[in-house]
Amino acid sequence: MPRQVFNILIVGQSGRLMFEALLFAASLRQKSPAFEGRLIVATPEPGSLWTSNPTIRNGGVLEALARLEAEVIPFESRHFGQAYPYGNKIEALSVLPEGEPFVFFDTDTLITGQIDAVPFDFDRPSASLRREGTWPKPTLYGPGYTEIWRSLYARFGLDFESSLDLSQPDEHWRRYLYFNAGYFYGACPHRFGTRFLEYALSIRDDLPPALIGQSLDPWLDQIALPLVIHSFGGARDSLPRGHLDGSKSCHYRSFPLLYARERDEVIATLEEVCAPNWLKKVLKGYEPIKRMVYQGRGQRVRALFDQHNLPRKEQAIRNRIKSAGLWMR
Repeated sequence: MPRQVFNILIVGQSGRLMFEALLFAASLRQKSPAFEGRLIVATPEPGSLWTSNPTIRNGGVLEALARLEAEVIPFESRHFGQAYPYGNKIEALSVLPEGEPFVFFDTDTLITGQIDAVPFDFDRPSASLRREGTWPKPTLYGPGYTEIWRSLYARFGLDFESSLDLSQPDEHWRRYLYFNAGYFYGACPHRFGTRFLEYALSIRDDLPPALIGQSLDPWLDQIALPLVIHSFGGARDSLPRGHLDGSKSCHYRSFPLLYARERDEVIATLEEVCAPNWLKKVLKGYEPIKRMVYQGRGQRVRALFDQHNLPRKEQAIRNRIKSAGLWMR
């Protein structure tokens, strides 16, 4: 199968995200040198929805991103901003070229293999299945999963029944289309982004009655995303398993979690990417990278766990790291 050309979007801003964006760019160039698309780092412009300037202004970070051929492009926050920064990924899609296939990644991701060898079907979009049943949280007296999700599909004129995984029992969260928004992809970022924004704002500003009592923060993007994907003919099985969140990428979430639970190959990638002196000078400006990678605390975290017998719940992993005084983000 010939390798496809597509663009990659991540969102970077001052603070943690700009250092993660730099790591992402470095891992992409190290592990996928044949990638031919554009790597775009969208950064929110200052404005009324931000109390401080969110743009990337660190000269060392900007210089390193340019050396890695990452394009830093500003976008305007019109609907979310600081009150809901997860909305950045929705509004940032506008900076991508119209009509060109795209993949969005959260910045807390490492590329670990040839990303252009992933067999994307951009006409059948999908997103990350590395998730837990975080939303909704049905109450004792209802409504349940079916009623909540059905109301959302009805809101946007979508067929609810065809979205179900009938191998899962009724009222089990896995029966319903639900993704982690750590990556998603599609054929046109403008069409995808326009619909994503429409659905998210409709849910936020005109809450369906079945959602009363359900938290939208921080889950709004992950509530709207499966509806958008379904509307474009996508599905949970559009992408064969084992590529993203597998051999080609790792959504590590935080450096302590990376060291606690990811494969040896992921840790090797992180430490290899961080090794060049010109990058080390910049990355040491972020305390968690400095402590975890360069000063060895990550290996202390790893020693706390048997990677073949990890706690089932992420919170249990976090708690053990915190008890050892090694949690950082």
